[in-house]
Amino acid sequence: MGSLQKYYKQSATYKIFSGVLTEISDFLDTLGKITINGAETFKYIFKGQFNFKEVMDQCYRFGITSLPITLSIVGMTSVIVASQVALEMVKQGGGNFVGLLMTMLIVREVGVIMSGFAIISMIGSSLASEIATMRVTEQIDAISVLKVSPIRYLFVPRVLSGLIMMPPVVVIAAVVGVIAGAVTSNLTSGLGYRAFFDSAWLGIYMKDLGVCLLKALCFGGTIALISCSCGYYAKGGAKGVGEATNKAVVWSFVAIVIWDMFFAIAFFF
Repeated sequence: MGSLQKYYKQSATYKIFSGVLTEISDFLDTLGKITINGAETFKYIFKGQFNFKEVMDQCYRFGITSLPITLSIVGMTSVIVASQVALEMVKQGGGNFVGLLMTMLIVREVGVIMSGFAIISMIGSSLASEIATMRVTEQIDAISVLKVSPIRYLFVPRVLSGLIMMPPVVVIAAVVGVIAGAVTSNLTSGLGYRAFFDSAWLGIYMKDLGVCLLKALCFGGTIALISCSCGYYAKGGAKGVGEATNKAVVWSFVAIVIWDMFFAIAFFF
């Protein structure tokens, strides 16, 4: 019986099954930790227990330093889409709808999603690696010894900065994306700027703007919370820092796509 059990544990079936169970367990464990950290973080935020200067420093980091790469990605995405759509729509007699289509696409999806991807790549990974380094070098343990809550000291300013800065970043990115779409449409198809923006005004509603801002708010808080949580539970030295950063990026990407799906079903289905 023992030899049979040993043979089974060496089989590919057992390894696959064991690997799946490990991944599921790790997923649920990480999700639980993020939820607990989020609850404690928002408890401090609602009580107003945070350092204003630290929040402003993180806001500068989250919003200002990420703005160039965010605008570049959203602008180039808009150029790519407009260059492929505008000429074909004009050929088919749909030139009056190019502005409507581009604006709706950018405000509802491209602006906020691509901004989220840019911030995850630049800010989320930075937050995770920074806190993971503090964990493996025992700085977080030192904070706890001094009777200071690591959640209040590390999480609250970063999550709050994500909530504050993500909406204005998305608004600026969306404006840049619409302008880039208008310029590209004019250069590729000869569509006039007036025709583009007249069409855009007909296709954009306050509901779209409200959903965009609400989505940006959720994205910003989620990215900061996941990045901080993944870094907070890092272990294993330099390798652990890399694994925590990678985990933060992957989880953040998945989380904002899931958020986006929920918003699409709730408001546009």
